[in-house]
Amino acid sequence: MSTQEYPVVFGTDDILRSLCDSVTKVLTVATESQVRYANMVQRISKTCLKPDIGCFVLFDGGFSGLVVINFSAHAAMELYERYMLNMGMAKEELASAFTSDEVGNVMGELMNQIVGDFTGKVSRELQTHITQNQPKMLALTKQVILSVDTHLDQPEARRVTFYTGRNNIFYLELAIDRTEFIQLNEFAAAEEPDPDALLASAGQETAPSGPATSAISQDEQDELLKSLGM
Repeated sequence: MSTQEYPVVFGTDDILRSLCDSVTKVLTVATESQVRYANMVQRISKTCLKPDIGCFVLFDGGFSGLVVINFSAHAAMELYERYMLNMGMAKEELASAFTSDEVGNVMGELMNQIVGDFTGKVSRELQTHITQNQPKMLALTKQVILSVDTHLDQPEARRVTFYTGRNNIFYLELAIDRTEFIQLNEFAAAEEPDPDALLASAGQETAPSGPATSAISQDEQDELLKSLGM
């Protein structure tokens, strides 16, 4: 049978699955712990920011939507601590409260990486392009719910439950316009670029040569250490 008779259709729940895979991939690598999501998904009427930490990002382009992740304090602190320890920070130097700006900044950076991974997959697998804004974070210490509205003509919303390595829970909510991608012709999705290979390639292209360049690099290093008081 030809694909014209039985075309491949990629709908809302397939987009959601792709997003959930990006969440688990980025957080698992960043924290070196297993992050997973439930096999069941909720159909919801609207997306909300809820305590303790709510993070949201809007995207637009081939299709429009909104991604919200609501972290409990325990989940946020676990992910923050594991990420910072994985980056080489000492445990005694870490923030002790989820309301700290440092925790919010780290969770925002992780959110940025998640959506970046997702938009890359959309470009490769759906052959369309979406752009994102800068993730916004809000730490709430009281039971306050903020509704986040976005301009969608035929909105569909879903909520997925996630579990950290210590079984702390957080929730992802996705609202997008009702949409379907239908495959007209068979194609092979582009492979995901390897960051290490790209860095190695760039390093070879810009590799310095000669003693003059080495001297300049040493001066720059000395200046940096001086500015840090070392």
